[in-house]
Amino acid sequence: MVFSSIFFLFTFLSLTVIIYYLAPARFRNGILLLSSLFFYAWGEPVYVFLMLYSILFNYVAGIDIARTLKRKGRAKGSLFLGIAVNLLILGFFKYYGFLEENLEALFSVDLPDLNLSLPIGLSFYSFQSISYLVDVYRGRAGEQKNIIRFGLYISMFPQLVAGPIVQYSDIEAQLRERETSLDKFGEGVMYFIWGLGKKVLLANGLGAVHEAVAALSSFSVLSAWVGVFAYTFHIYFDFSGYSDMALGLGKMFGFELKGNFDYPYCARSVKEFWRRWHISLGAWFREYVYIPLGGNRVPVFRHIVNLLAVWGLTGLWHGASWNFVLWGLYYGVLLIAEKYLLRNVTERLPILGTMYTMLAVMIGWVFFFSGTPGEAGRFLGAMFGAGGIPLTDQAGMYYFLTNAVLFWLAWLFSTPVFYWLWAGQMQERRQGLLVALHLGIFLLSAAYLIQDTYNPFLYFRF
Repeated sequence: MVFSSIFFLFTFLSLTVIIYYLAPARFRNGILLLSSLFFYAWGEPVYVFLMLYSILFNYVAGIDIARTLKRKGRAKGSLFLGIAVNLLILGFFKYYGFLEENLEALFSVDLPDLNLSLPIGLSFYSFQSISYLVDVYRGRAGEQKNIIRFGLYISMFPQLVAGPIVQYSDIEAQLRERETSLDKFGEGVMYFIWGLGKKVLLANGLGAVHEAVAALSSFSVLSAWVGVFAYTFHIYFDFSGYSDMALGLGKMFGFELKGNFDYPYCARSVKEFWRRWHISLGAWFREYVYIPLGGNRVPVFRHIVNLLAVWGLTGLWHGASWNFVLWGLYYGVLLIAEKYLLRNVTERLPILGTMYTMLAVMIGWVFFFSGTPGEAGRFLGAMFGAGGIPLTDQAGMYYFLTNAVLFWLAWLFSTPVFYWLWAGQMQERRQGLLVALHLGIFLLSAAYLIQDTYNPFLYFRF
């Protein structure tokens, strides 16, 4: 089940909201937990048992770590065991096929082909479980003794499928008590509709353009750039739209979740881009991997190794493919270059910095959407005219001209211009205009969902 579906909008969400607000406050966590498990089981009937196991195991592990610490014992062993179990589950389902393929190629062995499907949201709730155990061990949060609250933290459907990755210390108090109000609910509805519009009205159309270009038998320079441009904004509106919907849903049920995107395509450096893109993932790796490795408070060589390790793991987190590893290492190299060679030069030259960052990011997306390093190399070659590839062709001109308006809208909506207008209307209390605007976006999005069967979500596979 995805947020941008007719069943979710008009059946699941409607019923959940009605039951949630009719119930006494003490039952609301339980209602959300049951709704979340149903939401997950709708798409993964078997793997809901894996989620239940994860909830029970980490609930017990957290209590064990806290009790060991209270007895002045060494809880590091319990922590390592808890982290290991979470990583083993993640590794088995997500990386077994990748390891099987590479070990067979290296050692000419024949390993069992399990054909495992990746449980939806496993990468996200595994990281949340680890953050809980580490936060309890560090004393940043107390152990959760209420199984309903803990189960809700792991499985809460607004952020279950694609984040944001919620660190337990950020939401601990809200699991006990949170404020609900008509104003907050209305704000949540507006966030949700804004995200729905980004997903349905922009991302889906851009994704269709990218897939059409990718399916061409040959490329020109123009068609290759049209394809990568479409993907660049497709993945942004797809993922940031879903994140906005998650934030809106959270507000509708009284939760305050942290934002996951901050206009990353306005960044003036790759470093700034990653402070603005998938913020919760960057914060997780910084808090639970980069800093424990020593961060930047180590000699230069060790710092370079730390950056490459973190970004290699970041790439691998996105998928079991060498392309994702190369994508992560590519960003690690760029960040090292900015740190030790460019010395923030790009941030002092805003226009050139943004142009350089966008070029670097678009090149990176080629590794991201390609199936193999060879495919990525051929696509990059087409972008830069390698091998006598023509500058333009009929297909490239067709997709460029027929989607010019969509491309301009994508660029405009990736900047804060429309947010400033929206915030200005909020300050001036023009509620009627805002209601009409969001109602229009919702009705238009619903109309598109009814008539259009193309409604993928990229991060389902991560």
